[in-house]
Amino acid sequence: MLTVAVVGAGLMGRGIAEVFAGAGHPVRLHDLDAGTLHRAVGSLQNLEGAVDGSTDLAEAVAGAGLVVEAVAENLTAKQELFARLDRLSPDALLASNTSVLPVSSIAERTTRPERVVGTHWWNPPGLIPVVEVVRGKHTGEETMERVIALLASLGKMPVRVERDVPGFVGNRLQHALWREAMALVADGVCTAETVETVVRNTIGLRLAAMGPLENADYVGLDLTLAIHDAVLPDLNRSPGPSPCCVSWWRRATWAPRAAGASSPGRRAAANGPAHAWPGTSPGSSRPAPATPDGPPAHTAETKGEEPCPTPPSPGRSAPPSRAWSSTTSPTRGGTELRAGRTSRT
Repeated sequence: MLTVAVVGAGLMGRGIAEVFAGAGHPVRLHDLDAGTLHRAVGSLQNLEGAVDGSTDLAEAVAGAGLVVEAVAENLTAKQELFARLDRLSPDALLASNTSVLPVSSIAERTTRPERVVGTHWWNPPGLIPVVEVVRGKHTGEETMERVIALLASLGKMPVRVERDVPGFVGNRLQHALWREAMALVADGVCTAETVETVVRNTIGLRLAAMGPLENADYVGLDLTLAIHDAVLPDLNRSPGPSPCCVSWWRRATWAPRAAGASSPGRRAAANGPAHAWPGTSPGSSRPAPATPDGPPAHTAETKGEEPCPTPPSPGRSAPPSRAWSSTTSPTRGGTELRAGRTSRT
C-alpha cells in the first residue's frame, strides 16, 4: 500500500485522509495546530489503514509516495508549501486540493513541476464520488495516469481536466449559476426564496440524472439554439463579483465584527441570530473574510453603481419568512431586501 501524507487536518484534509485510510493506505496527517491535528487523528482510528499525525512537516511527509495539500486557498501559502515539499519529498507525487487556483502557479517554485497535479475533491470527500484531476502546464502524463489509477482504486470517479483554467469544471459551472441567481434577486426579478424553490425543484432534480449537454441533446439542438438566441443576450455578464454580493458580504461580516462579535460573520448572541444569506435560514451566515484587514474595495458604492438591497441591521424587525421580501425603503428610494425568520420545527 502507498503511504499518503495529507497536509492540513481541517474538514477537507481529514475527509481525504479518511478515504485513503479506509482503503487500507497508511496515512500521516500534518497540521501546525496541535489541537486540530489531535482531534483529526482521533476521529480516524479503527480504519483499515493506520492514521497518525505530526506537527513537523518533514516527519509527516518522510517516505510518502503521495502528498496531498489541503490548506487555505492562498496562492502564496501554497507556493511556499510546495517549494518545501519539493525539497522534503523529491520522489513523491504532489497533489493540491485547490478548487480554483491555477495548479501551474502553485507549482512555480518547485524544481519538478511535472510531479505536481491538481486533485480537487468535493466536500464531503467520502460522499462525493468525483475528483477533478487537473493538469498543470508542466504536469507529466505519467503523473496524471498514476493519480487517476490511484483514485479509481479508492472507488472514486476521477475526471481529467486537461487545461488549467480557474475553477476547473465543476466550480465554473456552479458559479455561473450563482452569478445569475444573485443577479435575479438584485435586479428585483424575484425573491431569493423563488430562486431556491425553482432550482431545487426543476433543474436540481434533473441534473442528478442528466447533465447539461445531454439535456440539450434530449430537448433538441434546434430548440436549444432558439432558447439561446432569446435568453443568452440578457444573462448577467459581469466579469467580477456581483456588487450586491460584495455589499451583502460586507454587512454580514464587518458590521458584526465592528460591534464586537467574537466570530466574524455572526452577530453577538445578545443581538439575535446571525445575518442570513438571502434565502437561507437565520442560523446560517457568510464565511469568514479572505483577508483580516478589512472588506474589499470593489463595492457598488466605489464603482458609482446603484446601492444594493441590504439585509436588516441588528434590532430591525423582519417579516415571518425565511426569504428576503421586497419593500420600499423611504430613506433610499429603492428596493430593500429584508431577511426574515422562520421556525425550525
